Amino acid sequence: MLKITVGEVFEKMTATLFDRICINRMKLKNRLVRSATWENMAEAGHPTDRLLEVYKDLAGGGVGLIITSYAYITKEEQPNPGMLGICDDSFLADYRQLTDMVHSHDCSIVLQMAYGGSQTTYNTKDRVIWGPSAVPEAGTGVIPKEMTKADIGSLVRSFGDAAERGQRAGFDGVQIHAAHGYLLGQWLSPRHNHRTDEYGGSIENRSRLILEVYDEVRRRVGPDYAVLIKINCQDFVAGGTEFPDTLYVCQQLAKRGIDAIEISGGILGAKELCAFRPKIDCEEKEAYFAPYAAQVAKATGVAVILTGGLRSPQVMERILNSTAIRYFAMSRSLLAEPDLINRWKAGDLRLSKCLYCNQCRSPQGNVCILNRPK
Repeated sequence: MLKITVGEVFEKMTATLFDRICINRMKLKNRLVRSATWENMAEAGHPTDRLLEVYKDLAGGGVGLIITSYAYITKEEQPNPGMLGICDDSFLADYRQLTDMVHSHDCSIVLQMAYGGSQTTYNTKDRVIWGPSAVPEAGTGVIPKEMTKADIGSLVRSFGDAAERGQRAGFDGVQIHAAHGYLLGQWLSPRHNHRTDEYGGSIENRSRLILEVYDEVRRRVGPDYAVLIKINCQDFVAGGTEFPDTLYVCQQLAKRGIDAIEISGGILGAKELCAFRPKIDCEEKEAYFAPYAAQVAKATGVAVILTGGLRSPQVMERILNSTAIRYFAMSRSLLAEPDLINRWKAGDLRLSKCLYCNQCRSPQGNVCILNRPK
């Protein structure tokens, strides 16, 4: 008689994008995620009616998880106008309205927390901008103030405060933003981190702040709350973070109990190798961070979220069933079609109508050009 173990049965089953799964205790109705996307629609950090409508369309459009646009964690620090905030308790009521609305659509929502740093051109003369070292940012030329040990401690506490507020406001989890050239990512980068103390030099030292932030966030929210991180596979610039460094950090986070890792890549100085690469017009150009994400998933055993140029369900399901990557995040595709996931679930598997032209951003709010008033 042929005997098949339970493990072999699961190996023979085909995973789908519409499996119901969990990240920690956060329940998801599918594996499809809206990756954090700056909308430029908040006022003084608070969600406006217009921004709530964006999230209502996303939640009703079928995604299993929404990761909010980045929220600043200290009152003095904003890398862009019109972004969300989470720096004090005044935000709690507005966010409770947001999370209740999203949950009413059987959708989960995670708050992304960020400190921008020197990769900014917004209001730079009227505020102190922190960095690991006083090194000009390649794309903006902004020179940050080198952080003292007191500054480091303050930053760590601010991330913890923000995570606790997110939990109180009804978010299903929080995501630490350590990608795309913002402050936490700069600490990993030899290009930006020239320190000679315990926070500089070796990767063990350069990763210290990220691990301290994670430890503080986890201490504040407890073991049963979803804590995620977004991190670059590499910066794709000379002297920047390389993949072995990222892999080391992810392995250390896995040992500490991180619930999910979203793999992105590139900083603004990487130009065509940035996170939002243009002209994704064939399957070969999709999922450009998949080789890195697959290695992280295999090496850590942690839930890995892949982002970057995803536009067709066939490509995602192929990756799902040939690697250890289990979640797939999109941004521009959902700007073009907030109800894209419902369309796919109904059997219409045509590609997203997104042109990948990168003309989403405007001073009036970041909206797909296909959806702007004529």
